Amino acid sequence: MKDTERRILLGRIVGAFGVRGEIKLESWTEPRTAIFHYQPWILRTPAGQESTLTGARGRQSGKHLVAVFPGITDRDVVEAMYGTEVYVARSALPPPKPDEYYWVDLEGLQVRTVDGVELGRASHLFSTGSNDVLVVQGDRERMIPFVQPEFVVSVDFEANLIVVDWDPEF
Repeated sequence: MKDTERRILLGRIVGAFGVRGEIKLESWTEPRTAIFHYQPWILRTPAGQESTLTGARGRQSGKHLVAVFPGITDRDVVEAMYGTEVYVARSALPPPKPDEYYWVDLEGLQVRTVDGVELGRASHLFSTGSNDVLVVQGDRERMIPFVQPEFVVSVDFEANLIVVDWDPEF
């Protein structure tokens, strides 16, 4: 069973925009403006303090978004929020399409080769630009290109398993 209340990091406050309390926001959703559809947000400051926010709205502006948070109208308040991360509960995201999944759903799954060799558990994924990479923690850390079906043969959530075509010596 998947953990539906797991938190997903969707973006970060990267500065103030203008003098009226607008917020420059970096979004990792696709499209970037989709971040506004997934609320409430859990805001986590660099110091670890958390608060919940509903009602954020915004627009695209260059490589960032410009957001407005309810009750914030002062640039100094926004500047103090620099580095604050924006999370949502996994359950706030729409269900993935058939044969698709969110990266976070893969984290924690057991990773095994097609020959039955246990490599460890999926720690996380990251993008290199050319392809995504699955990071597996076991007897050592392995980085496996997340290319289907060349390296990643199957993902089975019922069995809690990712099967890869990968030489365990690498």
